[in-house]
Amino acid sequence: MSGESMKICLVTNLYPPLAFGGATRVAQIEAEELVKRGYNVFVITTSETNYLTVEWTNGVKVYRLPPYNVYPLYENFVDQSAHSLSSKILWHMIDTFNFKLKNKISRIILDEKPDVIHFHNFKGLSLLLFRHIRKLGLPIILTAHDHTLICPRANLLRSDGDVCKKRPLICSFYSTLNKYLVDVDVLISPSDFLIRKLKEEGFSSDAVRLPNLVEINEESSNSKTYDKLDILYVGELSRHKGVHILIKAFNELDNATLTVYGRGPYEQSLKKISNENLNFQGYAKGFDELKYAYNKANVTVVPSVCYENSPMVVYESFAHSTPVIGSDIGGIPELVIDGYNGFLFEPGDKDELKGVLKRLVEDPSILKEFEKNAYESAKKYTIK
Repeated sequence: MSGESMKICLVTNLYPPLAFGGATRVAQIEAEELVKRGYNVFVITTSETNYLTVEWTNGVKVYRLPPYNVYPLYENFVDQSAHSLSSKILWHMIDTFNFKLKNKISRIILDEKPDVIHFHNFKGLSLLLFRHIRKLGLPIILTAHDHTLICPRANLLRSDGDVCKKRPLICSFYSTLNKYLVDVDVLISPSDFLIRKLKEEGFSSDAVRLPNLVEINEESSNSKTYDKLDILYVGELSRHKGVHILIKAFNELDNATLTVYGRGPYEQSLKKISNENLNFQGYAKGFDELKYAYNKANVTVVPSVCYENSPMVVYESFAHSTPVIGSDIGGIPELVIDGYNGFLFEPGDKDELKGVLKRLVEDPSILKEFEKNAYESAKKYTIK
C-alpha cells in the first residue's frame, strides 16, 4: 500500500509538547517522518485537561483525551509523592479496566478508519484497548520502550529502590495478565536486553529489535569549549535514574559544571546535595533548547541504577557529537562502547564515575576522538 493511501494510527500515553521523554520523542519522530513520506498519520494520546482536544502539529493530527482516572498521567511523572498509596492502587485498577477511555479511543479509531495501529507506551490508556482493536480486525504493532509488560513499576525495581532480581508472585500475575490482554501482531523493542527479558516471561518469541530513530542535524552548530568540563544530564529526577550518584561524583570535581534537565519526585532531595556549579533547568521549553544543551556539552551522563532499555538521551547525545558516560546495565552497553564513543561504569559506583570525569577534566583532548566516534555511531540510527 502506498504512503498516499495508507492511514496510520500511533497510540502513545504522552506526546510533545506536553512531554519530552525518550519514548515520546520516538513517537513524534516516527509520526512526523511518516507524514513527510506521504502517509496519513494521526496520534491518540492523553491530556492534562478534562475534555477532548484535537490539534495539528507539523502535519500530524493529534487527539488528546482526558484520563478518566483519579488524576492525570502527567502528575504521576512529575510528583508521585503527591498521591497516596491507595489512590495509586485505584489509579492502576482503573487504568487496567478503563471502559470509558477504551470506548472514547475506539470511537476515534472507528471514525478515522486506520489501516494499522502502532502502540508506544500505553500506561494510562486502558489495557482493554488491545483486545477491542483485535476484534476490529486491525493489525497491531507494539514498541516496548520499558518493562511495563512485565513490571508494574516498569523499571524492574523493588519498592526500596533496589534492582529486582527475584520475581514477586504479584509481578508474575501481572505479567500473565498482560500476556492475555496485550494481544499484538508485531512486538518491537530497541534493545536486545529487553527482548531477552520479554522472551523469558513468555512474550512473543518473534520479537524484533529495532533501534530508536534519531534526527541528525548536519548543520547544527557545535559550541563546545574545553576550559571547563561541561557535563549534561537529561531525564527524570528519580532515585532509580541515579542522578544522586552523578551529583555526588560531580561535587568532588574541580573545573567542571553540571546542567540538569528534567523534573521528578527526587528533585528537592537532589538540590539539597548540590553545589553552586550545578544548574537545574527543569523541563526544556522545547527540543531546540535540548539541542543547544547537547551541542554545548562535553559529555552526557546516564547514571541509571535500573535496567534501562535503550535511552533516547544516548542517541540524541551522539547525534550532537557528545560522548556518553553510562552505567553498565540493561541496554546502555549496546549503545555506549567503552573507550570508543564514551565510557561505562559500574551502576551506583560514585568513585568509578568520578574517576572517569576527573580523567576528562585533566585531559579534555581525549574528547575530540570520542566526539567524532559518537557522531559516527548516531549515523547508524538516522532516519535519512
